[in-house]
Amino acid sequence: MIPKPWRPVCVALLASCLAAHGAAARTGKGRKAETAQPPALTAEAVNAATLAQPGAGKSEGTKSEAKARRAKSSDDKPDPLIVKAQVLLDRARFYPGAIDGRKGDNYRHALSAFAVAQGLPAGETLTPEIWDKLQATSDKPAVTDYTLSEADAAGPYVERIPPKMEEQAELKSMGYTNPREMLAERFHMSRDLVSALNPGKPLDKAGTTIAVAAVDPMGTDKPKAKDLPQEPKVERIEVDKSSRDVRAYGADGKLVAYYPASIGSAEKPAPSGETKVKGVAFDPDYTYNPKYAFKGVKAQHKFTIQSGPNNPVGLVWIDLAIPSYGIHGTSEPEKVGKTESHGCIRLTNWNARDLAAHVTRGAKVTFKDD
Repeated sequence: MIPKPWRPVCVALLASCLAAHGAAARTGKGRKAETAQPPALTAEAVNAATLAQPGAGKSEGTKSEAKARRAKSSDDKPDPLIVKAQVLLDRARFYPGAIDGRKGDNYRHALSAFAVAQGLPAGETLTPEIWDKLQATSDKPAVTDYTLSEADAAGPYVERIPPKMEEQAELKSMGYTNPREMLAERFHMSRDLVSALNPGKPLDKAGTTIAVAAVDPMGTDKPKAKDLPQEPKVERIEVDKSSRDVRAYGADGKLVAYYPASIGSAEKPAPSGETKVKGVAFDPDYTYNPKYAFKGVKAQHKFTIQSGPNNPVGLVWIDLAIPSYGIHGTSEPEKVGKTESHGCIRLTNWNARDLAAHVTRGAKVTFKDD
């Protein structure tokens, strides 16, 4: 604050001091209120984000969280720190679902699973101890630049994916509908986060440089059988119906990866007990059988829906030794862990591809009820 010019009058001096004190108090309050709000979402803000030290604004965090619960609009703004934490979890293979910068269930459950794996108490809040462990997993930027190629801009893209399966069967491809959808899935992000990090940038123009999550980009190729399974190999899979997640383990019993999942429904609940993996299919088509009797499907005959990321089973089908059951991808990655499935185990396409690349044929699959 710039002090007022000196006046050799005591009353004026006293008034000046009181005004200065009041202004400082008001400014302090202003700063405190500002710290309760996440900084503007930019690549720089995400990469520089860090957790406040204990005692430095701890009570402010508690108050801001209470305000966020009361004002839902606060939850609609991605937090740079949460974006960074989600990217670090994704790299560590404790996948938080679609990276969106929000404290949703998938993020909180992944955070807790990571904490336990690190020998820390289970917890769904980002503590200094968990943050230190997360930062130790990688020192690379959480957000990086990506320049759109001619192929990214050209697609080809599908004009529209109809909601009814019978209508989907009439399409020649179940590809992406636009570049934003493609880019979001490639970099494990929500579509809203892609837009929020790149306001005003044309996502359909080759040469455009955008900010994306710095994760291993999801491919859409079909790996050769001789190259599978990749290391680390997954010998056992645990499907937890109550916590809605899938955990992959190696032969030594070590947790290899954690994935959020949608598991069964009241209409077609997921099975119980144990089974095994029979095989893996990348980029499969989907054949509907009327015996499935899915709600909303009126056809009484079999029909096939072409392959693609918007296919009902996404980009991967991991076949289980239970007729018509499998672990697969999805056309709606942002709903994984939040909605039901048609009895199977639904993962995001990037998580389904990851698991499919590492799982061994004959791997044991256990369904955990509670």
